[in-house]
Formats: sequence, C-alpha cells, structure tokens
Amino acid sequence: MKDMYDVRKMLLRFGSVIYSGDRTADLDLMEDELLELYQVNMITKEEWLTAKIVINKEREKIVKG
Repeated sequence: MKDMYDVRKMLLRFGSVIYSGDRTADLDLMEDELLELYQVNMITKEEWLTAKIVINKEREKIVKG
C-alpha cells in the first residue's frame, strides 16, 4: 500500500466507499473503518498500520497545502 488509491481500493474490497466531499472528514471516516476492520480481524495489523501511515501522510499534505 503506497497511496490513498490503495487505501480506497482496500476499503472497497470490504464494500466501504467513503466520500463526503470533505477530505479531512473522509480521512477520519477511513481511519475509523480501518480500525473496525482490524478489530474484527478482517485485515492484518500490518495492513492497518500501513494504511494509517498513508492516511497520516495525506493529512499532512492537507495541513501544508
């Protein structure tokens, strides 16, 4: 997983499409969804942590941009 496209693609695998029109809110929702997927053992800890890193990098871009 390298970028937000990969994160969205992984969420889509589980039927989760997140788009609210607000990038920050989308990132929060994705983070919540990923945590739930991890807690019910649908994704590995490695996938969860990698996705969190990608989301945090995206969040930094928003703050800087």
